[in-house]
Amino acid sequence: MATPVVANGPGKEENRGGGGSIGRPTNPMVTPLLTDLYQFTMAYAYWKAGKHNERAVFDLYFRKNPFGGEYTVFAGLDECIKLIANFKFTEDEIAFIQASLPPSCEIGFYNYLRGIDCSDVEIHAISEGFVVFPKIPLMRVEGPVAVVQLLETPLLNLVNYASLVATNAARHRFVAGKSKLLLEFGLRRAQGPDGGIGASKYCYMGGFDATSNVAAGQLFGIPLRGTHSHAFVSSFMSPDEIVEKSLKSFDGSSVCKDFVSSVQSWLSKLKLLGGIFGETNQSEIAAFVSYALAFPQNFLALVDTYDVMRSGIPNFCAVALALNDLGYKAVGIRLDSGDLAYLSCETRKFFQGIEKEFKIAGFGKTSITASNDLNEETLDALNKQGHEVDAFGIGTHLVTCYAQPALGGVFKLVEINKQPRIKLSEDVSKVSIPCKKRSYRLYGKEGYPLVDIMTGENEPPPKVGERILCRHPFNESKRAYVVPQRVEELMKCFWPGQSGKVREELQPIKLIRERCINQLDLMRPDHMRRLNPTPYKVSVSAKLYDFIHFLWLNEAPVGELE
Repeated sequence: MATPVVANGPGKEENRGGGGSIGRPTNPMVTPLLTDLYQFTMAYAYWKAGKHNERAVFDLYFRKNPFGGEYTVFAGLDECIKLIANFKFTEDEIAFIQASLPPSCEIGFYNYLRGIDCSDVEIHAISEGFVVFPKIPLMRVEGPVAVVQLLETPLLNLVNYASLVATNAARHRFVAGKSKLLLEFGLRRAQGPDGGIGASKYCYMGGFDATSNVAAGQLFGIPLRGTHSHAFVSSFMSPDEIVEKSLKSFDGSSVCKDFVSSVQSWLSKLKLLGGIFGETNQSEIAAFVSYALAFPQNFLALVDTYDVMRSGIPNFCAVALALNDLGYKAVGIRLDSGDLAYLSCETRKFFQGIEKEFKIAGFGKTSITASNDLNEETLDALNKQGHEVDAFGIGTHLVTCYAQPALGGVFKLVEINKQPRIKLSEDVSKVSIPCKKRSYRLYGKEGYPLVDIMTGENEPPPKVGERILCRHPFNESKRAYVVPQRVEELMKCFWPGQSGKVREELQPIKLIRERCINQLDLMRPDHMRRLNPTPYKVSVSAKLYDFIHFLWLNEAPVGELE
């Protein structure tokens, strides 16, 4: 739903809580100083030349999809808008800028900085969680050139990693499949606290189900998951350490006074079934019993501290069966090492054998979670081998984006004072697409997106059922006619400035996550596959194509041969 908003500006409270209902950035380090020094040197040069209030339009976009894929998930928009809503220099910040710039800079520039905010900035963007593609602007930022230039670095910082890790999460979800539970376990390996918090937020947005990160759970309402480590298991020596052995039944009608003995009794029964285990590790069973006594309704055990099949699984089952006698249902086990495909299959057989032998309904479906440095490739390999894992805990490769460390978003001037501008390069992929534009997604008969198309701002939009020529921006031979069955305009107004437009509300993360999942479901499968995905087509209208090449020829210097 869209709601009107009064943008921040002079005369408002000079704290960073302004901007209507929009709160502050999650990270308190996101301030106007979170930028590169050259943004301030350019701002001074604009001011010195009297150009600082000239109206400029910049596009924020990326040139290539990450991870060798053909799609990207757009994330980070909400933090960008929070920055915009709270953009105001403090006196301490201005003093630091003054100390950092050459002493020749005039004092009037610092008075200018005191007065600026984003009240005259206008931002159109694709909704967060959308699947996006190279060259299509994710954000269009319009305003006084000096102010917008100061926004370049923080906006890129807030979008690049967020979109990269959300895409990484979406790729892991695609390989794992919809039925598996995906848990983000990356905090301890993330690049610092901000990397850890951001990873948890955007992995959830990209399709993960829960996180181990308690701070992210508090900040964003992400479901939390976690049990215990190998240290907890190895900290026990024997069941003799357990002092309080009683456990009340689930319905509260009775009390088992010696839960340890009940577990040992079940372990003896399991031995009679035959199999590969004899005496299990007693420190492990002490740890499992202690954990079950603490969390009888949430008992999930890490079973690979000593030996999975000869100790961990039998010990877990004995505790789970003792809990079952009292009306509780154990959650499951976690495997953190070894041959995960083989161990999960053997574990499932063991669970199913118990269900059959002791007539305990559902025991064969007890959950199996796997961790241990998982990534896209290992998930794919497990699928090919065949496995019985229900949930995956993924950390390092997910949150660090080990396969590709950066997205490579850019921020390019496309218009100033209503005059289109183009950035040329010998590398055609780095040539910018000039002028203020609108973007549309065209859908085909089967409901899949066929192509994204950019048009000039004042061109008539594509219409359903009407034939439209879509052209590659730079390759004249790549072109196709499309008769769209549905047309979706991609960019909406998220910060109206002085335009009087209605502002799109920022959505809670759960709705953005749903949007992301729905967007991914809309994509044609060949665009999504891991190996050799089909490139998605990004195009421009015939009129915009002609204008790009007119401007290109007009701006490119003509060589001279001697």
